[in-house]
Amino acid sequence: MKCFYHPDQALHAPPTFLLRGQPAPSPEGPVRAELLSQGLASAGLTLTTPNKADSPTLRKRLEQIHTPRYLTFLNTIYARWQALPNAAEVVAPNIHPCGGGYHYPRHPIGQAGWHLHDMACPLSATSFQGALASAASAEAAAEEVLNGVPTAYALCRPPGHHAGPERAGGFCLLNNSALAATVLRERFAKVAIIDVDLHHGNGTQDIFYHRSDVWTGSLHADPSDFYPFFWGGADEEGDEEGVGANVNLPLPVGSDGEVYLDALAVLIDHLQRYEPDAVVVALGLDAHKDDPLAGLTVETEAFIEVGKLLAALSLPTVIVQEGGYPTKHLSANLTAFMQGFTA
Repeated sequence: MKCFYHPDQALHAPPTFLLRGQPAPSPEGPVRAELLSQGLASAGLTLTTPNKADSPTLRKRLEQIHTPRYLTFLNTIYARWQALPNAAEVVAPNIHPCGGGYHYPRHPIGQAGWHLHDMACPLSATSFQGALASAASAEAAAEEVLNGVPTAYALCRPPGHHAGPERAGGFCLLNNSALAATVLRERFAKVAIIDVDLHHGNGTQDIFYHRSDVWTGSLHADPSDFYPFFWGGADEEGDEEGVGANVNLPLPVGSDGEVYLDALAVLIDHLQRYEPDAVVVALGLDAHKDDPLAGLTVETEAFIEVGKLLAALSLPTVIVQEGGYPTKHLSANLTAFMQGFTA
C-alpha cells in the first residue's frame, strides 16, 4: 500500500485552542504526523511525498466541495486580520451568526465568525499552506487508486471531516475525505465515504447531503452529548436527490469496542446496499479509550477488526486520516488498523 504525506502540513501548527472557555494546548499539531508515521513504519509501510503541495488541479477540485468565498477567506484572511488594530497573532472569531445569518460581511471579523465555526481552528500566516499540503496528500492517494492501485493511504493533518462547504471547525480547514471522493468520482459512478472517527463527520455530510452519487455514513459518539453537538443524529438521512444516501449511527458516550464493532458491521451493511464502485475510509483513531478527546472506550486490538471489516469490502479504497490525537497508543492504533486491513 502506498502512503502519502507532504511535510508542508507542519506549516499549520496552532499552539492552543479554546476548551471550556480556557486556552488549552492543541492536540492537533505536527507531533500527530510523527506518531502516525511511526505507526505506519511498524506496519511495514513507508511514506511518499506528493509531487506538489498545491496545484491548479487541486484548487479546481477543492472548488467542487468548498465555496469560492470560503477558499478566498482561507487564502487572504491572515493579512487582512493583521491589518486590524490590536489584532491577535492568530485569526480567531469573537462573533458567530448563531441561528444562521442573512448577510455575508465584508469585514474580517465578521468573515472569521462566518467561516470559523468554533474556536478550534485558529489561523496563522501559514495555516492555509499547511491545509493545502494535507489536501494534496489526500489527492495523491486518491489519484493512486484512480490509476488502478487497490488501496492507498493519506496521512492528513489538519484533518478534514468537520470542514463543510464554507465552514471550518473541529481542527478541520479543508475536507480531505470529500476531496478524495471527488477525485474518485472522476472515474467511478458511485462512491461511499465511511467515517469511523469518534466524532460525526458533519462537514462531509453537509457537502454531499443533497447528492446521491456519494453515500456518506458515520458512526460516532452521540452528538446529544458530544462534539459536534448539532449534527449527526440518526434522523439525518439526506435531502432531495440524497435522501437515503446519508446514514448516521450515534453511539452512547463511553461505548466499548464491542458496541463500536457491532455498529460498524451495521454501517457496512448500509454501505453495501448502496453498491458503491469505490470507498473512502475516513479513519479516525480517537475512539480509543485513552485519546485526549475521549468519548468512547475502544481498545487498540479493536482497530485490527476495523481494518479487516473494511478490507473485506474488496473495493478500490482511499484511506484518509482524520482524528486520533497524541497518546502513547496512537502509533499502535494505526499499526493495528493497517495490520488488519492488509492481513
